[in-house]
Amino acid sequence: MNNFEDFCTKFVQSVGNKEGAVSPVLVTSASFAYADAQTGEGIFDGSIKKPLYSRMGNPTSAKLESIMADMDGGIGAIATSSGMAATTLATMSLLSSGDEIVSIGGLFGGTYALFSETLSRFGIKTHFFDVDEFENITNAINENTKIIFLESVGNPNMRLPDIKKIAAIANAAEVAFIVDNTITPMSISPLKLGADIAVYSTTKIISGNSSALGGCAVFRAINDGDDKFKTQRYNFLAKFIKGAGKMALIPNAKKRAMRDFGMSANAHSSYQTMLGLETLPLRMQRIVQSVEIVADELDKNGFKVNHPSLKSHPQNERYLSDFSNGCGTLLTIDMGTKERAFEFLNKTKLVTLTANIGDSRTLALHMASTIYRDFDKETKKFLGISEGLIRISIGLENPQDIINDFLNAAK
Repeated sequence: MNNFEDFCTKFVQSVGNKEGAVSPVLVTSASFAYADAQTGEGIFDGSIKKPLYSRMGNPTSAKLESIMADMDGGIGAIATSSGMAATTLATMSLLSSGDEIVSIGGLFGGTYALFSETLSRFGIKTHFFDVDEFENITNAINENTKIIFLESVGNPNMRLPDIKKIAAIANAAEVAFIVDNTITPMSISPLKLGADIAVYSTTKIISGNSSALGGCAVFRAINDGDDKFKTQRYNFLAKFIKGAGKMALIPNAKKRAMRDFGMSANAHSSYQTMLGLETLPLRMQRIVQSVEIVADELDKNGFKVNHPSLKSHPQNERYLSDFSNGCGTLLTIDMGTKERAFEFLNKTKLVTLTANIGDSRTLALHMASTIYRDFDKETKKFLGISEGLIRISIGLENPQDIINDFLNAAK
């Protein structure tokens, strides 16, 4: 768990100030004055680095962005109003009508709906594959493919992708590779594994206490020499590369997505998110240890548990080799039927029933009757949604207390 120890120092030193107000400054202004016309011109053409308008960025959010970029080794980041906003910004900044996405593994219901329902209305097609369908993934890539997308851990099917192998496929085909790393900040570093963009719902474990809705997209630098983003596939980026060089993906995302869709981060949420970052390594380390303990004990007691730390999981070896810092807060249990799942949830004393994950407290939700209620049977099967499935997000409580509560609720 040394990775978490490194971030304990990094985050508290980055969030706090050494002079003046120790806590980050909260700038709530929607607009900013330019002093004179020349300054205004310079701000709009990018030659002067001062705030333009809060829809395009805010000083408080800018500090959060710098910390998030540093966490993932990116050249920069863009804070957004939610995790779905981060995914929408990252994808829509690269897509046009007629383009295609290759989506791999399990997907959060909101992301699946974005790809399968919303983007399809605008002429964008998505091909969906399981995590190990490498041949089919490779064969699906064509001249219209703009993005390969995956979640670091399937939510809620708990499938683990081979991120390095899929990055190699994306890079060989010169296609943008985006990883939703919401569940595994610090545990996984997507850009270091070959991704071009990492997206987060900071609402989840990064904030950690259900108080701040937010998201973030982290971008890699454009290479000086050859780069997939300099090819004909992404010819619209040429003007941004000419003007911003290594930073090109950021002004592209701001002008092709944030400016027009308006998914800007709220300054107060960015402030609260930074406060969450200060304790994230401590919380993450405890929770990933607790998840393994709870999963193992429930498995021994006859629960149908799905977590990659269990030897019965199809990606257990990948978990041991590639996810040495855990795979986040989630596990699932299958109670067989909706009725038994409801009975279990209603008898628990410790969990909070909510659609959120990654909280300081343990959360639970019956999947088929809530987030995935409108999905057809075939889609539910592909995403691993059974009638009795309950998603559990383990919190900071004593793991034995969680185990005891679940055992009592199952009686």
